[in-house]
Amino acid sequence: MRGLLEDAVLPLESVVLLVAGIAMLLAGSLLFPVIAGVLPYYENGLLGLLLFMYALQMITLGKTPFGDRPKSKWLMAAGVAAAALGFVTCFIPGVSSQISRWLLFLCLGPGSVLLLWQLYSNEDKYAAWVKYGGIFKTLLYSCTVVYVLSICLAAVVWEPAALAAPLIAVLLLLYGAALLNLALVLRRVYRDYPAAEQQSLERGLSMDKASMLLVGVFVALLGVVMLPVNLNLLPFSGSAQLGLLMVIFAVKILATGSTPLGAFRRTWLMILLGVLVVIPGVVSCIIPEILVFELTLTIGVLNVLEGIITLVKTSATVLKQPSFDLKTTPVIFIKLFVTQMALGVLAVLFGSSMLIAHLIPGLLVGLILIGNGGVLLYLLKLLGDLGKLEAESLG
Repeated sequence: MRGLLEDAVLPLESVVLLVAGIAMLLAGSLLFPVIAGVLPYYENGLLGLLLFMYALQMITLGKTPFGDRPKSKWLMAAGVAAAALGFVTCFIPGVSSQISRWLLFLCLGPGSVLLLWQLYSNEDKYAAWVKYGGIFKTLLYSCTVVYVLSICLAAVVWEPAALAAPLIAVLLLLYGAALLNLALVLRRVYRDYPAAEQQSLERGLSMDKASMLLVGVFVALLGVVMLPVNLNLLPFSGSAQLGLLMVIFAVKILATGSTPLGAFRRTWLMILLGVLVVIPGVVSCIIPEILVFELTLTIGVLNVLEGIITLVKTSATVLKQPSFDLKTTPVIFIKLFVTQMALGVLAVLFGSSMLIAHLIPGLLVGLILIGNGGVLLYLLKLLGDLGKLEAESLG
């Protein structure tokens, strides 16, 4: 038990690979009962989840399917667009599955071929890693296996009938194991060479800001989709929506120790909790309706508690100021206060609507979600502005 309470050393790149590896292992394992006709299967959920994982890498690490890129607005925009497509693919059965399939084929197929070529043609990688040996040679082999399996998986994404269903399940299991192995290898590399991890992190947003951005886009898009869904104009997969939100929660827990109830010290116990949150999230994305009640209850309670905690903390912060005066307080701090209070109220309303059926009309829930997403994105902008002000004052 003592080991679980020790600080965890798990780089962000390993976190992303860990979640993707668990997703592939679960997808491969669940495919066997699906083939036997015991369980239903929702392909859009898996496609959308994979797109989200690619988007997360682009936004936080600057890693694209065609190589590493420096931090830029275009890279962020591409990552957000990929994430949005993944969200919509999960939410709405059949609407964007073909576009998602083509994009994933490009990422897994031509993208992996290019990454494999870059790996062996780049003297800073192949020649240097072979020369250094040890963990770097292991990293070379691990990357090679992941890229080769990605290329094989691309063929299945492009044409699902390319392999017999049991072989696809085996391929997914092998791919998941390869991703988990690469996550462990990178953990060792970044532990021994922390400068390499820092260089990777400088290409993207911090995990806190990235999660705020992705959750804001997720919630706003969900609200937009809920409007025609409540008018019976669109189909909707509630289980995939809940599952993807759980995966986002899990990534935040694994990467930063942050939960809807507050931030905790990032220990191995928190890593274990993150893994336990990933599993039902991935299952709900892939197998429709199996965990809807449980995840609805969980997410509803977490939203209500998160909203209440936000309201209490924000109010307490202001009340602690002995001489709080609207006239002398900088405008940006007033905006932050109002924004956080609004987030607290919206979270309580959304959580309550999940816990008590028909408490709030469906169309109004959609508007609440749009407002929640918009306020989250506005808060991200305010935090960016505050960071610039602090940098200017120090400069």
